Amino acid sequence: MPKFLLLILIGVVIYYFMKWRKPSSTHNQQNSNSGNNGVNENATDTGQDATGKRGNSYGKWVGGGLGWAFGGPIGGILGFVFGKMYDDMSKGKYEYGRSPASDFNMSLLVLTAAVMKADGVVKRSELDYVKQFFHANFGSRAPEYIKLLRELVKQDIEVTEVSRQISRHMDAASRLQLLHYLFGIAMADGKVDKSEVDLIERIATNMGIGRADFESIKAMFVKDSDAAYKVLQISPDASNEEVKKAYREMAKKYHPDRVASLGEDIRRAAEEKFQKVNEAYETIKNERGMN
Repeated sequence: MPKFLLLILIGVVIYYFMKWRKPSSTHNQQNSNSGNNGVNENATDTGQDATGKRGNSYGKWVGGGLGWAFGGPIGGILGFVFGKMYDDMSKGKYEYGRSPASDFNMSLLVLTAAVMKADGVVKRSELDYVKQFFHANFGSRAPEYIKLLRELVKQDIEVTEVSRQISRHMDAASRLQLLHYLFGIAMADGKVDKSEVDLIERIATNMGIGRADFESIKAMFVKDSDAAYKVLQISPDASNEEVKKAYREMAKKYHPDRVASLGEDIRRAAEEKFQKVNEAYETIKNERGMN
């Protein structure tokens, strides 16, 4: 507890240091020139605000340090980015650990940036897929998420540590939904690159997702002759009764209601994963002539 209080004290000191302004005469001149709460519009265009270069130089490092202290590796990455974007960290707008929905969205953004860079190129098709997804599922919040993503893809992301943090703080259904979304990103250009699959597998392993679940979701995007069976996590020689049982179990595991706590936005997105289970079951039934 003393260590935690010390971190808070350091954060308060740094925060007020970042609030430091130039002498009042200069500050008043900026007020009269900008007419916008003391923000120098010309300086903003060059990456500076009314705090001058001090804020520009230290903001991202302060944000990253405090973000890591209070939000682990994800908080550190986001803190660095928000500091760079001149966001006021005291507002707590993007604080990791604030709520399940907020944690999911922030984890989604960080991992999305990592997967988009996996093959060394951020493709236009991937960015378009992400934009479409955000607009469809997050509505009015989509533009700010897209803006944040553009900054995140510029950062070096410690995927292993980020994934382990997600494993500790997010339930299984939410982690599976994250995995499904990441494969959607990788498949945005019509094919999944091996480097992307390898990275997503690494993410899944460190998020605590088992091999069977990984192969199940992968089979929804990477098709082969046994894809329908992999989705249901059974072998092609399973009996009809085993197929029916597997379908019931997977339909329950992937049901959209399992992520209802994340909000209606994510629940709607989870319907696609649920539909893939139904499609796999119908494929097997048709192949076998099952009723």
